[in-house]
Amino acid sequence: MVGAEPAATAAAPRCSHAWRTAGEQPADAATMTELQARIEQLWEGRDALVPGDTAALATVTEAIDLLDRGEVRVAEPIGDTVVVHQWLKQAILLLFKLSTMSTTELGPFEYADKIPLKRNYQASGVRVVPGASARWGAYLEPGVIMMPSYVNIGARVGAGTMVDTWATVGSCAQIGRNVHLSGGVGIGGVLEPPQAAPVIVGDECLIGSRCIVAEGARVGDGVVLGAGCILTGTIPVIESWSGKEVSRGVVPPWTVAVTATRARRFAGGEFGMPCILLLKQLEVGERHDKSKLNDILRDHGATL
Repeated sequence: MVGAEPAATAAAPRCSHAWRTAGEQPADAATMTELQARIEQLWEGRDALVPGDTAALATVTEAIDLLDRGEVRVAEPIGDTVVVHQWLKQAILLLFKLSTMSTTELGPFEYADKIPLKRNYQASGVRVVPGASARWGAYLEPGVIMMPSYVNIGARVGAGTMVDTWATVGSCAQIGRNVHLSGGVGIGGVLEPPQAAPVIVGDECLIGSRCIVAEGARVGDGVVLGAGCILTGTIPVIESWSGKEVSRGVVPPWTVAVTATRARRFAGGEFGMPCILLLKQLEVGERHDKSKLNDILRDHGATL
């Protein structure tokens, strides 16, 4: 549809899809509802909270631990809508308010921060190369590989995904399974306002080197983004075969997309404005045929 806006963002009701374990089984909804109520109560009175409030911090820690273990998630796509569990973002924001600075020493390295780093990677089935780090409150499914890279609090990275060298996954971003975030990819994060949708990247995607995906943009399953794409919630996504603008900030599943420009006339002249151009709708098996993908991109002067 021409000029379509990003999919609507909905706040999650109680006992919603937020209650997911790593095995995708519903957790105890009654317990979660009670925890959500406590977090929301703290949020309403946040102006009176001070660092070191042990009772408040214990409640917030309970929520962050659930995120860290993958038993809940900040956001998820449900059909054409992104459901954002605002109370979990509120818990993260409260954590920053309630925590104090501390020093962490790892070998020759020293860090000063309010949020500790994740631990116990090997027990979780996650491979982390020296120079990589993830914050407590991020969830990495078994099989994730982190080259020297960074994953922020509230983010979720699916099984079999590689976060390649100098790639970053911002706060609350949701990355699917068997994704390759190539070198230097920047996945934007969002915490405020709590109802704002984070970036969501589907399963089986290949995000090319130095791509930036931010401001609540969505990448469907099986998408190939050529190197250097900039995708935000307001960037037009256009079909090369029809010339139609199909969305703003949403790349449809199983397509090959590259960065491009389209002409726009202003008072001072005609200028090329950035867009994402869909080159091809992929057929079954094409996404995993590297030589075929390279041929598609090379034919249009693009690379991975």
